[in-house]
Amino acid sequence: MKRLQWPRWMPVDPYIVLLLATMGVAALLPARGVAAEGVSWLATAAVAFLFFLYGARLSTREALDGLRHWRLHLTILGCTFVLFPLLGLASRALVPHLLDEALYQGLLFLTLVPSTIQSSIAFTSIARGNVPGAICAGSFSSLAGIVVTPLLAALLLGGQFAGGDGFSADSLLKIVLQLLVPFLAGQVLRRWVGGFVLRHGKLLSLVDRGAILLVVYSAFSQGMVRGVWGQVSVVRLLELLAVEAVLLAVVLALTWYGARALRFDRGDRVAIQFAGSTKSLAAGLPMASVLFGGDAALAVLPLMLFHQMQLMVAAFIARRRERDPLPSGAPRSYAATPHG
Repeated sequence: MKRLQWPRWMPVDPYIVLLLATMGVAALLPARGVAAEGVSWLATAAVAFLFFLYGARLSTREALDGLRHWRLHLTILGCTFVLFPLLGLASRALVPHLLDEALYQGLLFLTLVPSTIQSSIAFTSIARGNVPGAICAGSFSSLAGIVVTPLLAALLLGGQFAGGDGFSADSLLKIVLQLLVPFLAGQVLRRWVGGFVLRHGKLLSLVDRGAILLVVYSAFSQGMVRGVWGQVSVVRLLELLAVEAVLLAVVLALTWYGARALRFDRGDRVAIQFAGSTKSLAAGLPMASVLFGGDAALAVLPLMLFHQMQLMVAAFIARRRERDPLPSGAPRSYAATPHG
C-alpha cells in the first residue's frame, strides 16, 4: 500500500508534534522541587550548547562575501527587525479586546526573533528564487539576532523579564554568558571543530532539537507549577491564531510588493519574501528561556503557533511561485529545485 502523506503544500512539521507532546508531558508530569532545579540547570546548559553550535556552523567569511548584495540583505534585515516589531507594537491596540497582556507580550517577542535559515532557503529554492542571497540573508539575520533580539527585547519588553524588574545588569550578564559567549566560542573554535560539526550535521541536528525540547519542557513545567495556563482560554487561543494569520498575511504582502517597489528582480523578491517573513523557532525558544525564565511558557506559545502557520503558508506560496516563468537571463542558481 502506498504510504499516506500530508499534501506537500500543507506540511505539518513533525517537530511541532514533538513540541506539543513535550508540552503535554509537562502538563501531566511537571518537574518540581529538586527535579525542577536539575531540569532548569540542564536547560541552561542546553541553550549554551545550542549557541556554541550556531557559532561553529556559521561561516563568517561566506557571510561577509555576501555583503556585495547589501541592498538585498539590508531589506531583509529591515523586514525582520524593523517591520515586524512595528507591526507587533501596533498590535497593542488589540489588548484587551482580542489579546490579553501575556499573549500580547509573546506576540511582540516573536516579532523580535531572527529569521529562519533552513526554511527560508528551502522555500526560496522551491520557488526558484535567489538561493545564495537567501543563504547569506539567513546567516546575517542569525548573526545579528544574537545581539539585536535581546536589545530590542530590553527596549520593548524590559518590564516583562523574569522577576519583573526590567532589564538590569544581571539580565545583560545572563544574556552575554548564555548566548553571546558560547556563540563567540563556536566562532573561535570553528577552525578546529567546524569540519566535525559539518560532517555530523544530521546527528547534531538531533542534539539541537533534543535540547530545544528540554528547554520547552523546563519552561512549560514552570508554567504549570505557577498556574499560568489557567490564564489562557480556548477563545483567546483562537483569537491569537486569527491575529497571527493577519500578521503573516500583511508581512507576506509587504515583502513581495514592497520589494517590487524597490525594483528588485524576481529572484531577489522571492528571497526577500521568504527570508523576511519567517521567524526562527530554533533561535526564539532558547532566547525566550534566557530572557523570561519561568514566564517563558506563555512567551513562546505565539512563536510556536506562528512557526507552524508560516510553514504551511510559505510552502503553498513556494509551490505557486515554482510555476512562474523565469525571466530571461536569470542565474542558474535561481532554477535549483532540490525539493521537487
